[in-house]
Amino acid sequence: MSHKYIAIEGVIGVGKTTLARLLQPHFDAKILLEVFEENPFLADFYQDRGRYAFQTQIFFLLSRYHQQHKAVPRALRRATLISDYTFAKDELFAWLNLKDDELAMYGRVHAALSEKIPKPDLIVYLRAEHETIMRRIAQRDRPYERDMDPGYIRELATAYDAWLTNIQEIPVLTVDVTALDFLGSEQDLALVARAIEEKLAQEGEKTETADSQLTLLQQGNLRGYQQFHSQLDRLKGFDPDLFINYVLLTEELGEVATALVKVWGEEQKLARNGRSAEEARQQALDTHRETLREELADLLAYTLKLANYAEIDLEQAYLDKMRRNVGREWPGQLFK
Repeated sequence: MSHKYIAIEGVIGVGKTTLARLLQPHFDAKILLEVFEENPFLADFYQDRGRYAFQTQIFFLLSRYHQQHKAVPRALRRATLISDYTFAKDELFAWLNLKDDELAMYGRVHAALSEKIPKPDLIVYLRAEHETIMRRIAQRDRPYERDMDPGYIRELATAYDAWLTNIQEIPVLTVDVTALDFLGSEQDLALVARAIEEKLAQEGEKTETADSQLTLLQQGNLRGYQQFHSQLDRLKGFDPDLFINYVLLTEELGEVATALVKVWGEEQKLARNGRSAEEARQQALDTHRETLREELADLLAYTLKLANYAEIDLEQAYLDKMRRNVGREWPGQLFK
């Protein structure tokens, strides 16, 4: 079994670092902890967010990148890795604290750096009631957190909820830790460790299922594609209603039409500017080919799904139809 990368996330004071340390021996894991104290702008930021937000965010971004881009792959070659933060969460803080040109500049830097950072196999999202969070922040008594605005913590908790309850590309295990005491209760710690193990096992099963589905795609025929969609739709719980899927199919057809209208409009514009008809058509297609490609793929997907729900072997239907068409005589005007 390959080593797993488990990242623990949640609002300030929720217990990320404590849990990461306690889980380390359970999973026989390497550990990666975020370094807050080295940020020279942090204390000023908590007193004046507007003035010091950009400096604070950029320092954190570069510090986290420097820590993760080599450390994460190196650790995963030897063992499971547990971290008390994700690189992706830095962008969450930026959206809360930056605006306009500063946010745009930050976004460009973050996008460039994030491509080089491995994503976790699982995010463990710790949630707790606001009063519990504020009490834990007060108990740990970090000097730079003493003047922290409770309203900022509420904003942050809302942002975390919006991010981690809607994230698609990384599995998330949400744990309410309001009433849990990892340090004082081995039972509470064991409860969370078991939940993590079960979630990782579930995701492993999904990966195996996905691999088998990809095998169907690699067969390169309509029947394999239909089987792929059949498995995927059951897994995702999609609605098999014929009429609903017909409506979705027509929506995709409309997207194809929209893409073709853009091609036509670009072609006419280029022709008016002196391009030959062939050059104009080719350049217009080159400009919009990727969009048209994606929309045609979506259209095919809904055609396959509709055939599945109607219990039609589309490959056989196509072969039968083409055999009839080979001997069919077409009206001459269709070819004028």
